[in-house]
Amino acid sequence: MSDLDLRLQLVTFQLGLERYGIDIMDVKEIYGLQDVRPIPNAPKYIEGIFNLRGDIIPVINLHKRFQITKAHLTEEEELLSGFIIIKLGSSQIGVIIDKVLRVVTVESNRIQPPPQMISGIGAQYIQGVYQEEDGGYLILLDINRLFNPEELQQIHSLT
Repeated sequence: MSDLDLRLQLVTFQLGLERYGIDIMDVKEIYGLQDVRPIPNAPKYIEGIFNLRGDIIPVINLHKRFQITKAHLTEEEELLSGFIIIKLGSSQIGVIIDKVLRVVTVESNRIQPPPQMISGIGAQYIQGVYQEEDGGYLILLDINRLFNPEELQQIHSLT
């Protein structure tokens, strides 16, 4: 196995006070804030839908889903707010983020199992935790577990 097999590239972002990462292979693109059309009678964590070059994308608010307080950002930092468009099978979902950070490469053997609870997001949604060089940590989300099959069906039926 080569050293490249032991590395993982992550798109990192801030949500509330925490830093999160998603495997870059699960990210279609990062998109700046857009107007989202609300959907009547949708679950409260579904902000609505928006049109991305002809594709209707449902937009999920993880702040509402996991009761996370929105980060307090400066005007300059707000320019880095928006959506991460993630690929879930043949579907795409927009996830609202407070601020995009950067793409990082991490060594997969340094990813530790998740603790039982981190800032409102339960361990079942977390792939692991990566200790960063600066002493902080990065929470790796498992996008395939963020929504159960019923929720995914409901999200896609709204679009």
